[in-house]
Amino acid sequence: MPDQSPDQRPRVILGNKDVAASECQCDACPPSAPLTLAHSAPPRGPHSLPPTLTTSRLDDRHWLAYAPAASAGPAVLNDPALALLRRFEHPRPFQGPASGTPAQESEQDALLALRQAHLIAPAACPTPHHSEPPEMLVAWVHTTHACNLRCTYCYLDAAPETMSAKVGARAVDAVFRSAVTHCMSGIKLKYAGGEPTLAFPLIARLHRRATELAKERALKLDGVVISNGVSISDEIFAAMQALGLRLAISLDGLGEHHDCQRRLSDGSGSFAAVSSTIDRALSLDVIPDISVTVTARNLPGLPALTHWLLERDLPFRLEFYRQHDTSTPHDDLRPGTQRTIETMRAVFKLIESNLPRRSLLASLLDRTNLAWPHARACGAGVNYLAIDPHGQIATCQMDIGRTITSIYADDPLADLRADQTGLSNPSADEKSDCWECQWRHWCGGGCPLESYRATGRWNAKSPYCAIYKALFSEVLRLEGLRLLKYGQATLQ
Repeated sequence: MPDQSPDQRPRVILGNKDVAASECQCDACPPSAPLTLAHSAPPRGPHSLPPTLTTSRLDDRHWLAYAPAASAGPAVLNDPALALLRRFEHPRPFQGPASGTPAQESEQDALLALRQAHLIAPAACPTPHHSEPPEMLVAWVHTTHACNLRCTYCYLDAAPETMSAKVGARAVDAVFRSAVTHCMSGIKLKYAGGEPTLAFPLIARLHRRATELAKERALKLDGVVISNGVSISDEIFAAMQALGLRLAISLDGLGEHHDCQRRLSDGSGSFAAVSSTIDRALSLDVIPDISVTVTARNLPGLPALTHWLLERDLPFRLEFYRQHDTSTPHDDLRPGTQRTIETMRAVFKLIESNLPRRSLLASLLDRTNLAWPHARACGAGVNYLAIDPHGQIATCQMDIGRTITSIYADDPLADLRADQTGLSNPSADEKSDCWECQWRHWCGGGCPLESYRATGRWNAKSPYCAIYKALFSEVLRLEGLRLLKYGQATLQ
């Protein structure tokens, strides 16, 4: 084989397989376990292209390639790499690494990269077929229901209930008990409210206990405080850093586009206080994850907010409004389909002009994650607990009023998994509305509770399905442009 110039050699740019979304305000992150790929074994036998493979031009020399329900996010290919990929339009042997000329080694590296991205697969089994057991147990710990805001879409009525230190300790013990029983490798604790910083001394006490237990049991531990950001002192920031706690803050817009749905208890707006907290956090080297709840009210301000977030290089996540009992009177909150699509396209244009270094595959479209195939949009009923201030446990915090078990049970997670009376979280492959959709393993079928409340069926598709389908390919294109700009995980 004649030697080639670097420009003639196949080049494949892969995204980071450990894509981290900004901290979401509800679901387990990442959303349950990625699907086990049937073609994850060492290369053997004939290989071919996944049936859902799509390629499209990014620029005059590069292509975007992805395969919904099979590939681990998109990859960027140059023209020689695309030609290499197209050799597998019909099944052919996969040749492993070989030594030889630089051109031969470059081709073998590109082949391995294409297989790592699952853009070529064993011809006999080209798509994922089952889920791996989840590795992390996620517990949403409501330390208090007290709050200094009165948000229009909150799933709780602000109340003075606050978790006692005794109940908190038993709650942490219960989480670890279930994690050990189910052979989890780690635990994520989401300290929530109400406004959890109103009970921050309790959070600090609980997380110190969790840190000790994690060390004793050799478990990974992640902790995040989910706050409205209205009033966080420098002392709390310092304590969070010392404890290794991360911070998530809700910000729904700039000025009135935030205040229209996140007002203080006295009726005044909270934007000024929240934006000040974010700026102060950044000055103290605390990088908060920003959670944006998109409703019909703040949708017009979404492009301006996106620009503000990109300027500050803040990780963020967009989540669409979900209806529940306490928000029922607010009929103007659900964003319309076409209007949302048009606004999101304006947001995407802004992002394209200021591409961030971090991936947005799990950040831009509600509870979807285009970084890898997965069976469910969240871990409810699988690897997720929602604990109220009294130690009662529900399957999902959005359904916190219907508890199934408590922190005093031998294995609360087993109780939630066995429950047949409440929230059901079928996989995308079990949802009759999703069976034939090529995207189902990137959205996981959407939020099951939202689907049920909209249709009365647990196996129904998400009410936001049309938005997802319209925009998935555009999110993938943005990721391709980002990879091309920063060249992450380049193999050539």
